[in-house]
Amino acid sequence: MPVSTHVNTCCLAAVLLLAGCGASSDAADDPAAQVESERLDAEFAQRTQVARMRREEALIAPDGWTGLTGLHRIELRSHFIGSAPGSGIRLAHGPARLGLLQSDDGTYAFTPERGVALTLAGEPVTGRVPLRSDRDGAPDLLEFDEQRGALSIIERGGAAFVRVRHADAEARRRFSGIEYWPIDRGWQIEAQFTPAAPDMRIDIANILGMVEPTRSPGTVTFEREGVAYSLQALEGADGGLFLILADRTSGRGSYSAGRYLDTAAPTASGRVVLDFNRAYNPPCAFTAFATCPLPPDGNRLDLAIEAGEQAYRMPR
Repeated sequence: MPVSTHVNTCCLAAVLLLAGCGASSDAADDPAAQVESERLDAEFAQRTQVARMRREEALIAPDGWTGLTGLHRIELRSHFIGSAPGSGIRLAHGPARLGLLQSDDGTYAFTPERGVALTLAGEPVTGRVPLRSDRDGAPDLLEFDEQRGALSIIERGGAAFVRVRHADAEARRRFSGIEYWPIDRGWQIEAQFTPAAPDMRIDIANILGMVEPTRSPGTVTFEREGVAYSLQALEGADGGLFLILADRTSGRGSYSAGRYLDTAAPTASGRVVLDFNRAYNPPCAFTAFATCPLPPDGNRLDLAIEAGEQAYRMPR
């Protein structure tokens, strides 16, 4: 499995040198302050570098986004699934005949083809089994090819899909690494979070053209060079915020459909830190089989955020 040379083999000293470019002019006039600023820059660069390496490792992990091989809409009550020509849902990798998927009013069940080895929650599948979609949490994973492949049911905008992944996915095998703007502590910005009403929802469209009203906990406001900007937040992990944004680099250096940013939970006073060095590409930048949410209208900033991940160049 190829691993990015953009992060894992780069010289950390060079990264630290680039990060040092963010030292303030005040620090330059005070030797002690300059030493402290350089120390903070070096620590910041090292933390960011580690996060970038983990990010790339997660992308090419067996369950990473580059492992997706199919996204198939469930349009009939029954679909035969397999890699053989003529299959109702045709797999890019896997057994010629995997089995039969049946759906009925939001419930799903799978019956394996005789002689095909499948597992569900680590247990062998010997007959018809129900499959939970991701409607209420993590979906069931039906694994095949000695657990190198898996399928699950996801629901988006009132439609259901079979999502398929496989360790031999072309996007995973040919992953070429992510390119980044230089690490710059100046793009770590303190912001203010303003909570919304408990029932606040905003329309979020996805890459498939579907729109879903989505809970928004509030708005984040920050300043850059004296100009105020605001972003509507979605709920993130562990009480944090999830931001979907586009900016003046979208399609001009960064991914055209926008980028994502996660934050820690806001403090009791609403303080939250936006580290745009951690702005990252949505899964759709790496695979055609994801259902990425897109920035809401208010999250399209008249600001060039030259920090974080640049547009991914898929190998030809």
